[in-house]
Amino acid sequence: MRIVFLGLCWGAYLAGPAGFGQTNGSVSLPAQTVTPAFINRLAEEMRTNNAGLGAAQARTNAAHWNVAAVRHWEDPMFSFGGVVAGNRGPMLDQEGDLIYGIDQKLPLFGKPEWSRRVAQAGSEKSRADYEYQFQLMRRDLALALFRTALADRIVDIGQEDLAWLDTQTAAAEQRYRTSDGSLVDVLRMQTEKAKRADQRRTDVADRDREQVNLNRRLNRQLNTPWPALALPALASPVVFSQRLVDLSVRYEPKLKVLQQEIRQAQALAELTRRHRRPDISLGVEGRQYSGDGGLREGMFTVRFNLPWFNAGKYRNDLKRDQASAQAAEREAADYELGVREEAYGLTVRIDAARRQAILYRDDIIPKAQQARAAAQSAWMSNKGSFNDLMETRRLLLEGRLMLSRAITEQYQMLADLVLCCGLADLEALDMIKL
Repeated sequence: MRIVFLGLCWGAYLAGPAGFGQTNGSVSLPAQTVTPAFINRLAEEMRTNNAGLGAAQARTNAAHWNVAAVRHWEDPMFSFGGVVAGNRGPMLDQEGDLIYGIDQKLPLFGKPEWSRRVAQAGSEKSRADYEYQFQLMRRDLALALFRTALADRIVDIGQEDLAWLDTQTAAAEQRYRTSDGSLVDVLRMQTEKAKRADQRRTDVADRDREQVNLNRRLNRQLNTPWPALALPALASPVVFSQRLVDLSVRYEPKLKVLQQEIRQAQALAELTRRHRRPDISLGVEGRQYSGDGGLREGMFTVRFNLPWFNAGKYRNDLKRDQASAQAAEREAADYELGVREEAYGLTVRIDAARRQAILYRDDIIPKAQQARAAAQSAWMSNKGSFNDLMETRRLLLEGRLMLSRAITEQYQMLADLVLCCGLADLEALDMIKL
């Protein structure tokens, strides 16, 4: 398959009368076809500037430092105390009245190692979530760019129609002055022209709204001017195949997040299981007499808790974490089935949009152009009706709009398919040779 994303126009179908140039305020910018390179360039700008991605990156950094913060050896515990007795007690000078010691918990039974594994799994999940958020926002950015290109095309179509109506209005007025036409035709043509002029203002406002949306995603000033965006050429067909399914199951970004959640839940369950074993610590204590500062005795200690008294509670903790891991596994399995279904559905809708675009480009629009030309010639020679002229105009306008919308829909669903397969960009669909 070969998907062409070069800066090509559709000739009379996709190019406006003034080319792709557009004036936004007092700034005139050249046209730009929405290509993968253009999308990727803006996506990198979004990666740097978008506040939502910045927050996801900060969470990833926090998870990374959480792994580095996991301690293998716990902090030692120092203790200090003394003995108080009436008349200082007869034996204090022999046993000592100052007591001090240090106690160190031992890293046994793999508890520190599994604590690190839990933190590491959380860090990997955070990285996967950041990548998912980036790919999701890149898909949304691509959709917004295609919508903006469609809005630009609608403005161009409206301008073409307004110019045609202006010409036909002048012709109707001339025919009325020469008694070849009627005042009704003049008034109806003027009405259509006024309606089109008002609709064009609405179309321009819609285009400006789409540009504001793009600026917000890129964290630019909302009134930052954009060039006129042009839709790319119709893409080649995408065929559903097992390889496409395998790619989507293996690389779909949200599925990768769910798989990391499974690993994290499994590691947490194992850590909980090891918490059922006692915590053991070694210590050293000394006794000293404050009267002469002499050391009276020292001892070594071994301390450990007795988790067997709460064995049922520990079992419940383990069952809780095992159930959480099982829930994560089933959620991932269900989502994987949804990914398979989505990959198939997208290829079906992409093919339908492509066939519709070809139908309008190669069949409906050429016939509508011929019909309008014939109706216009008949109307000018008083052999056809005004209604026929306006009906053929409507069919041609509808055909041009439907062609542009079908192309936009195809590329929007291609962007969805890129996200579904976890690919880098639209060009990757060509590289995998579906």
